[in-house]
Amino acid sequence: MQSAAPAPDTDACSRCAEASGTCCSLVPGQEEFCFPLSGCERADMQAAGAGPEMFFCQANTPAFVDNLCRLFPGETEKLRQLFPAEGVHDRLAVSPDGACQLLGSQGCRLPREARPYYCRLFPFWIRAGRQMYFEFKDCQALRESRGGAGLLKRLGMTETGVFDLYHRLREAWGLTERK
Repeated sequence: MQSAAPAPDTDACSRCAEASGTCCSLVPGQEEFCFPLSGCERADMQAAGAGPEMFFCQANTPAFVDNLCRLFPGETEKLRQLFPAEGVHDRLAVSPDGACQLLGSQGCRLPREARPYYCRLFPFWIRAGRQMYFEFKDCQALRESRGGAGLLKRLGMTETGVFDLYHRLREAWGLTERK
């Protein structure tokens, strides 16, 4: 029997949001690297109250596609089909200072289940079938944790949940499972 996910330390995300916005912010001028949103993610966000001003239609730049190829090694051909050079994709809208439009003083204003998969998954990722996490120096939860197990607990996640979110993200973005 699988144990339930531990309760998240929502104060860690609130402290981050108050200090800098961290994972909910990017460097101005780097917006093209913001992850894409699938139609189902956008619909879930809209059902939870995200208005049209929370989304931005972004060109599929070569740098954006190259970044996706680094996240999904060995899937370059499929990614170039999903995000063709002449095409566009939806992403989250950001303010001039690079903060997500959904970032409030206590963190994301959307309920966790309505957030994009990438947001729910971050800082975790799957590489070669193994769970890993991105080293993000400004992440309050990461600073307060001792490695991946502590980070999972602090964020109220389980290893099984991370794998599930990753597979749901792949499916939503149109990446069929690799054999």
